[in-house]
Amino acid sequence: MKGIVRGALVAAAYVAVSYALAPISFGPLQFRVAEGLTLLPILFPEAVPGLFVGCLVANLIGPYGLPDIVLGSLVTLVAAIITRVFRRSVVAYISPIALNAIFVSAYLTFLTGVPYWLLVLSIGASEAVSVLAIGVPLLRFMGRRWARGES
Repeated sequence: MKGIVRGALVAAAYVAVSYALAPISFGPLQFRVAEGLTLLPILFPEAVPGLFVGCLVANLIGPYGLPDIVLGSLVTLVAAIITRVFRRSVVAYISPIALNAIFVSAYLTFLTGVPYWLLVLSIGASEAVSVLAIGVPLLRFMGRRWARGES
């Protein structure tokens, strides 16, 4: 039961942060702070479905409709699975950055007309900031609390 609640909290946090920062969370040049949560599968397997559901719900308000709802959420799911599987490797940290940069840029270039490589650089950079500057400290904080049994 604790895992279900934790997964739901991850989803709710992802949605809340995305909605609160909607002007910068969506668009061809975006900075999605909620992506800082993408390292949580390293600690909690239930964060995998939580991130998927959170991204799916968050993308419901985005400007790109069904392609972003489906494809963006699937990219998040695959990245979360890879992060969980490779949690003891640098791959866990790279997967959300690389997958979002490569695949989200691929469909956004068709929806926006913004050149693919500009989107790759923009989304990759913003994803790296979210994952490394927000996600890593969050992971360390939660890891210490979890190790002490405060989960």
